[in-house]
Amino acid sequence: MWTAGEKQFYTFTLLDFLCKHLPHCWRIGVLYDIGCQMDQSLKKWNFMPDWSPCLKWGVSIFHIYGHQWMCQLWYHPRKSTIWGLSDGEGCEHFWSELC
Repeated sequence: MWTAGEKQFYTFTLLDFLCKHLPHCWRIGVLYDIGCQMDQSLKKWNFMPDWSPCLKWGVSIFHIYGHQWMCQLWYHPRKSTIWGLSDGEGCEHFWSELC
């Protein structure tokens, strides 16, 4: 949680706020550069136990190929039907069009 790099607690705080305003029956997909680590942290530390079953984690297309093979098998967006054809790089596409 406090290691160098991306701070996971920011993401957990945002997800907690979001989940408090959504029905419990909803399934929430999260495509994130370190989605695999976030999912493992939720399981290891038992964060948000009410919402963990509702969250589906994935790693965006650009970042997934830098991860280990097992991570690619579990968290690749094309391996799960919840993502459709989303690549998780919407913000990057938007910003590249502004330049």
